[in-house]
Amino acid sequence: MKKSEAAACDTPGSRSQIQEDSDTLDPKYNFRIGIYGWRKKCLYILIFVLLVMVVVNLALTLWVLKVMEFSSEGMGQLKIVSGGLKLEGKAFILDSLIASSIRSRVNQPIVIESTRNLTMRARDGNGYANSWMVIGNDRMESLAKTFKILDEKGSVIFSANRSEVTVGSDSLRVTGEGGTKFTGSVQATRVRAPAGHELRLESPTRTLQVRAPRGIHMESLGGKLDATILLDMTFRSEVGAIRLDAGSILMPLLPTAKVVSRPATGSKHDIFQLCVCESGKLFLASPHLVCASENDDRLCR
Repeated sequence: MKKSEAAACDTPGSRSQIQEDSDTLDPKYNFRIGIYGWRKKCLYILIFVLLVMVVVNLALTLWVLKVMEFSSEGMGQLKIVSGGLKLEGKAFILDSLIASSIRSRVNQPIVIESTRNLTMRARDGNGYANSWMVIGNDRMESLAKTFKILDEKGSVIFSANRSEVTVGSDSLRVTGEGGTKFTGSVQATRVRAPAGHELRLESPTRTLQVRAPRGIHMESLGGKLDATILLDMTFRSEVGAIRLDAGSILMPLLPTAKVVSRPATGSKHDIFQLCVCESGKLFLASPHLVCASENDDRLCR
C-alpha cells in the first residue's frame, strides 16, 4: 500500500514541480560545501611538505643523538653523577668555565692547558673579583691581599702581603752567581753561606750597617774573616771595651817614626815599640828611643 502511494507520488508532474521550486529559490542560499580546484591541490602540497619536514627533523634528531652519544647516564664521556658531572678523557672549553670544585679521578693527575693564557678569578658575594691569577706565555701574575704557601701539615712555608714577607722554612737558600740584592733592611737570626762557599756582605755604593740589640757574633770555623774598606773603619763601644783576643795581632802597614838620633851601633832592629798619638793614631818607633818623630804634626794628623 505504501509502495503504491510512493510510486503514485513520483510522477512526472511532481518532478517538474520540485524542479520549478528549486529554480525559484534565492541564489544566495545556493552554494557547494568543500575545497575544490587549486585550493585543494595547494592543501595537499602543504601537507606533503610538512610531512617531509617532520621526517627530516626526526632523522636529524636521531643522527645528533647517535653522534653525541646521548644516553640516560649522560652524553658521551660526560656522565651525570650524584653531586656533579664526571668527565672521562679530554675536555675543550671554548669560553668561560664556572664551577665550585674541579677534581681528577682517583690516582690520576689533572692537567689544565691553554694556548694563550689561563685566568682564574675568585669573586665575593657582590660578584666583584677580589683575587685572580693569570698564567701567560712568559709571565705569571697574581692579585690578592695575602699570598701563602703551606706544607702538608698546614704550616706556613711562604707568606707575602703588603706589609711583610715571611719565610717559615728552617732555612732560606738563595743560589746564583749575582747573589741577592736588598733595597731595604733585612732581619735574620742567622746569615750563613753553604758548605764550601764564602759569605760576602757588600754594599757597592752605600753604607752597610749590621745591628743587634744584644750582640753581634761573627765566626769563621774553617777560614779567615776579611773586612776591606776604602776609607775609615770605626770600632766604638759606648759602655764596654774593645777586646782583641788572639795569639798574634799583626798591623804591617803602620807608619814608622823618623827619629833625630840613632844608636851608635847602627844595627837595624826587627822589633819596634808601638806609640799612640794624642788623636789615638798608632805608629811604630825604634825600641831604644822615645816615641817621638821629626814630623809629629804630620804623623799624628
